[in-house]
Order: sequence, then C-alpha cells, then structure tokens
Amino acid sequence: MDAVVKIVLADDELLFRKGIAFLLEREPNFKIIFEASNGSELVDYLENNTDNLPDLILIDLKMPLLNGVEATKKIHGKFPDIKIIALTSYETKSFVLNMIQEGASSYLVKNTSPKEMVKTINEVVAKGFYYNDMVMEIIYEGISSGNKKVKCNIEEDYLTSREKEVLKLICMQHNTNEIAEKLFISPRTVDGHRNNLLLKTEARNIAGLVVYAIQNKIVDIEQISQKF
Repeated sequence: MDAVVKIVLADDELLFRKGIAFLLEREPNFKIIFEASNGSELVDYLENNTDNLPDLILIDLKMPLLNGVEATKKIHGKFPDIKIIALTSYETKSFVLNMIQEGASSYLVKNTSPKEMVKTINEVVAKGFYYNDMVMEIIYEGISSGNKKVKCNIEEDYLTSREKEVLKLICMQHNTNEIAEKLFISPRTVDGHRNNLLLKTEARNIAGLVVYAIQNKIVDIEQISQKF
C-alpha cells in the first residue's frame, strides 16, 4: 500500500470543501487532516501543528482574511517542503502565472474531473509538480511575453553540464532514484545537484526549476508537455 498522503483543504465554500474531502477520502492513500475556511486559519493551523504538517495543500485563491496567493507566499516562506495545489474557479492567465511563480506545484480549475484531481495529487507527491496543457501553455506565453520572476542567467557555465542533465530529467518528471539510475550516480548525489540548482536559480521549488529550464531553453516546452 502506498504511503498515506496528508492533505489540508483551504476553501471558504463549505459545501464545495466537504465535497472535495468526501471524494479524496475515498482514496486509500489520502487523509484529510484539516479544513480551513480562509488563508489566515490555514496559516495559523500550520504554525500551531508543526508536529503534524500536511504533505500537500489544496487551496482556493479567493478567500476572506488572507487570500490563496498571500497564504502561499507565507507557507512557502515558513514551510517550503509542503506542496501546494491551487484549486480555483479562476482560469485567468495572470492568476495562473502568479500562483506558479509563488511556488504552486500545480493549478486546477474547479470543473476538473475527480480522476484528474486524484492524478494531479499523486503526480505532485511523486514528482514535485504537475502542469496540464493549459498551465504549460500559460507558462510558456508568460515567459515569451517577458513576465519573468524566476532568476534567468544566460551564461553558458552558470550551471554545470551535470546540473543541466539533472535539471532536464527533473523536467521530464523522473524521481531521484530514476535520475540516479540514468546518470549512474547515487541518489544522495542527485539530491545535492537538486539543492545546488535551487540555490543557483533562486527557484522556490521543483516547479520553479521547470520554469527556469524553459526560460533558459534548457528544455523545450513540447518535451515537457509530452509527459502529461
């Protein structure tokens, strides 16, 4: 049996939130450990329950007291290991880009099918990010139009050849053990390269590394899209 994934839901619509909780708890490896009705309540819970932090948060963008974007900023500052998936009714490009740039590992609209939502959660837990075609297109358009926040450096030697190899495989959604096997190095060495990549690119998480790789033409967006 797969390891249990601890999930927190943050949405001010009670009926919708309960519906999502009901759907997710039908999955044998998902466990809802908390439900928040706003971003402030969510952040308070995390700060007061550091011994029982979630693996992943599903968060709406428009909530009272503290919206999803601001809550994401706070959470990534204090709890960078928690994966965040935006689950919202907003499909506007600016909302998508803003959440991705703040470190969201995925972005789902509320008319997403239950099957797609479950798949997204599992992919994010396993790989660190999951972007569907809509999100990939918006990321690419945002980069092409100059909407950039992730550090961009065009110097050829800024990343080592090995770091670029690791980055490419990360973008193709290979996990640590798979990368280690393909490059004939240890998983610990892969983790070291990943940490160096995060430091050098100033990316917030794996999702940020993907954006950096697209920006700097280390990978082509079509290569990544083929994996979804």
